[in-house]
Formats: sequence, structure tokens, C-alpha cells
Amino acid sequence: MSVSVEARAGGFHVVGDMTLETAASLFSKGIQISTEPTLVFDLTAVDEVDSSGLAVLFGWMRAAEAQGKTLRIDNPPANLVSLAQVYDVSDLLPLS
Repeated sequence: MSVSVEARAGGFHVVGDMTLETAASLFSKGIQISTEPTLVFDLTAVDEVDSSGLAVLFGWMRAAEAQGKTLRIDNPPANLVSLAQVYDVSDLLPLS
């Protein structure tokens, strides 16, 4: 299973599933240095998210904070929103 994080104007476009199989690769690809003050991750092309994918999002948030930046998640898939609600962390995620 492959996953990619493509740098695009205005942020990063994530393509593939955010699952246990892709979490390590996804995390390292997503903490790329960016000159933007807000890191925007567009999840339009993400179909499946499990708890590992949720952990990746929190890892990206910590990495952005360490760089003095903020993070925003655009177009979260329905299963990510549902999973965040199940774990009662919806308020902690910068979902738009």
C-alpha cells in the first residue's frame, strides 16, 4: 500500500490510506520543511483512516508546533471525523 504527500501551492495533498501500513512513511513525508506559517493538509484523496492515521495527524501537529507553525486539515474524510468523535478528540484536531 502506498501513500504520498505532495507539496502544492497552499499546502500538502495527501493521497492514499492513512493506516498502520502507511503511518511511518506518511509521518516522515508530512513533516517536510515549509516556509508557510500554516501547514495545510488536504485529505480529499484519502479513503481510509484508522487510529494510526489519527496518530499521524497529532504527530504533524506537534512537529508544526515545534517549528512555530500551525496546522490545518482540509477536507477530512467522514471516517476520520467519525474516528475522532469515537476517541473524543474532535476538539483537538484543526479540521476545516
